Amino acid sequence: MNRQPGIPGLQAGEDVNNDELPRDDLGYPVRVTRPVERVVSLVPSLTESVAATRAQALAGATIWCTHPAELDVPRVRGTKNPDLAAIARLSPDIVLANQEENRRVDVERLRAVGIPVWVTVIKTLDQAVASLRRMFREALGWPEPAWLGEVERVWREPAPGPPLRAVIPIWRDPWMVVGSDTFTGDVAGRLGLRNVYGNHPERYPKVGLEDLNARDPEIVVLPDEPYRFTAADGPEMFTGRRVALVEGRGLTWYGPSLVGARSLLLSQLADASAG
Repeated sequence: MNRQPGIPGLQAGEDVNNDELPRDDLGYPVRVTRPVERVVSLVPSLTESVAATRAQALAGATIWCTHPAELDVPRVRGTKNPDLAAIARLSPDIVLANQEENRRVDVERLRAVGIPVWVTVIKTLDQAVASLRRMFREALGWPEPAWLGEVERVWREPAPGPPLRAVIPIWRDPWMVVGSDTFTGDVAGRLGLRNVYGNHPERYPKVGLEDLNARDPEIVVLPDEPYRFTAADGPEMFTGRRVALVEGRGLTWYGPSLVGARSLLLSQLADASAG
């Protein structure tokens, strides 16, 4: 098919009003034939969302797309270094991406060869639900999956008890924590955690343990991704403080995993022990 770069999927000589095209979360017009039959996803959460909704449509995913566990599709390298030639060979009707997880240059290169790309922007749970709803309806042309409504229902519950001052490290050596304006921070707030770095100008700042301790968190939340904190790796640095080892996926993934994430995370927070 002969295509012009700039408007994904536009055929040469075809006159299309951009106002009539669906626009992704960044406002970019995306021309795609719906319902979509072949999807390549460059985002683990979106891969799981597609697989849980219409698994036969998933034509490719990254090596970091680990869920569902039985996922068996061609891999196109990672989120930051996708194999663009491999993606093109898969002949996707659309590629799903995310502003934070994927590089602009890769999105632009895919669009330049006529491959439609839908970019999501997700920084809160409400934004995740709205973005996924638009993705299914407008980008993919599919009915909204039942699990999305269940996510809304589950997370409508108020946070239990008074808020706890918390810090959420995501890496060590150097130590990095969840800062401001993040999906993880929003989820944490809905669990009754008040992030002591929530007003930091950076989203994932590097911090020293001296500064972290000076903020006097009541609980240290250690997820198992992106850094894999374990009972033997992490809690020893926070002697005398309550430490909760939690599922990182529950804090950071948006999609069907959110249905069970709230109850699991609340249980893991309740099991917090002194470091």
